[in-house]
Amino acid sequence: MRPMVTIVGNISKDPELRYTASGAALLAFGVAINVRKKLADGSWEDGDPEFHDVVAWRDLAENAAESLTKGMRVMVSGSLQQRKWKADDGSNRSKTEIVADEIGPSLRWAAVDVRKTDRRQTAPASTSTPTPAAVIEYDEEPF
Repeated sequence: MRPMVTIVGNISKDPELRYTASGAALLAFGVAINVRKKLADGSWEDGDPEFHDVVAWRDLAENAAESLTKGMRVMVSGSLQQRKWKADDGSNRSKTEIVADEIGPSLRWAAVDVRKTDRRQTAPASTSTPTPAAVIEYDEEPF
């Protein structure tokens, strides 16, 4: 079982929608979290920002790609996943990502109009489990 997390922050880079060779949608984007502290004199101080990479799969990926843009404030809930790979220079690399189960806009400073989508009609007939694209190099599907 992977650790579950929920973060709230601003999208730091435009979401990028791709498809695996088997047709599964994959969305990748970044979320920045800025922690502010209230000082004794009542003024505010910005702390060091944290940056988190988020990935979403299938219907969630497609819906989020239609809805999200850089700068939007979002809530992301999902599991932590660490990927490991060998770089072109032969060095070992790793990256921790949040594999999203849910993504939603923060309504603290914004309002949204929600509309239901029905992608089931256009879903591929294949029932096999898709494998991620080679350039992404995930060890396993997040489900």
